[in-house]
Amino acid sequence: MEDKTKLELKKTATKVRMGIITAVSSAGSGHPGGSLSLADILTFLYFKEMNIDPKNPKNPDRDRFVLSKGHCTPALYSTLANRGFFPVEDLADFRQVSSYLEGHPNMDKVPGVDMSTGSLGQGISAAVGMAMAGKLDNKNYRVYAALGDGELEEGQVWEAAMCASHYKLDNLTAFIDYNGLQIDGNITEVMNPEPIADKFAAFGWNVISINAHNFDEIEQAVNKAKAFKGKPTAIVAHSIKGKGVSYMENQAGWHGSAPKKEQAEQAQAELESYLKSL
Repeated sequence: MEDKTKLELKKTATKVRMGIITAVSSAGSGHPGGSLSLADILTFLYFKEMNIDPKNPKNPDRDRFVLSKGHCTPALYSTLANRGFFPVEDLADFRQVSSYLEGHPNMDKVPGVDMSTGSLGQGISAAVGMAMAGKLDNKNYRVYAALGDGELEEGQVWEAAMCASHYKLDNLTAFIDYNGLQIDGNITEVMNPEPIADKFAAFGWNVISINAHNFDEIEQAVNKAKAFKGKPTAIVAHSIKGKGVSYMENQAGWHGSAPKKEQAEQAQAELESYLKSL
């Protein structure tokens, strides 16, 4: 990836993280930790990779994205807003009674949302259905999904994984946001889903492991997924929960807690300082 492109992606990802903090702090609730860890992947997909058009969000030939870890809407909403699907200013209304930006994605209300999600494990099943439809209709669009590592404790994930492999859905790529933490603590202590990469491989998937915060590695993995034929691809993206905000990084307590006013100000100051340094 060219340095100029990488720099712009870093700047955009930082703005996405700032939007995440705006959303959850304004609402006084939400899920900042897993949203921040996913920001770089979403930035790459929406600003570099996916065939999408904010002016025509329902284009039948567009690429699709499903946020299977549906509680991390602050990341998706901030990405969509910065991409031009709706005003960035609306992020401050997140989770308000009068707002269309609900706590979980709603495809009927939010431009750019391809699937309503929330109950963990179900989003990847919807993504499998989209990919299968693309095959049946001889369409060239690709389907991307993002799952949490704790979400892998849901049995439906593995039913979907088995189905995707059986039907050779090589137009499907699933990112596993592997930050190692869920609401109750370390994933290996709550309900150990390891070995994640080996399990997807055993279910018949092409598996790639990357650093979720390295744009070169993200791009290389996506290119390999597009080139691989006959199998869906799982990209195990090793990430940092709370990435970009010092006091949130690697802290399970920020899974579903919103920062107070002073904490939000500190987070925004850190992100603004990093943006200026770029």
